[in-house]
Amino acid sequence: MAKLVSERADVIPALAEVFREYGFEGASLSLISERTGLGKGSLYNFFPGGKQEMASAVLKEIEGWFTTRIFAQLQWEADPRVAIEQMVEAVREYFQSGRRVCLVGAFAVANTRDLFAKPVRSYFAVWQKALAGALARAGKDKESADQLAEEALASIQGSLILARALGEPAVFERALTRLLISLLE
Repeated sequence: MAKLVSERADVIPALAEVFREYGFEGASLSLISERTGLGKGSLYNFFPGGKQEMASAVLKEIEGWFTTRIFAQLQWEADPRVAIEQMVEAVREYFQSGRRVCLVGAFAVANTRDLFAKPVRSYFAVWQKALAGALARAGKDKESADQLAEEALASIQGSLILARALGEPAVFERALTRLLISLLE
């Protein structure tokens, strides 16, 4: 039985989890309908552009969360070391200590990456730039700050994949611990 959803935003968290679990290609409208509790007509009412618009809305929601909780903190927190600590904690929270797939990263490597190239590129570029800026304010030279920011994102993404592949979220936790130490050295 379809449930009542008053706003488009109400369905985005369920959509995100369907895309995380099945990928863009594997997320059929039937599956999306089942998981969201909405009929196909209601889904098209909220997302006339279909599945691509649904995925775009999810990416926009993720961008908003990261902008507020991570990027802005890295850019505007007076103490860059505090901002870096807050980033690591927010990453831990968002990715549920390594139990949640990075949907943006999954879209970056999927066959459909070209559909979402701009928001995916932006997500990583903004994060890298904001982190490099915080590292520079903390005393790193520009080249070192840029390199450390790149390594940090690679560590986060790689440890998420490894934790998922091994079924061991502790891999992600250990990587975050090492990452924080290296960023604050």
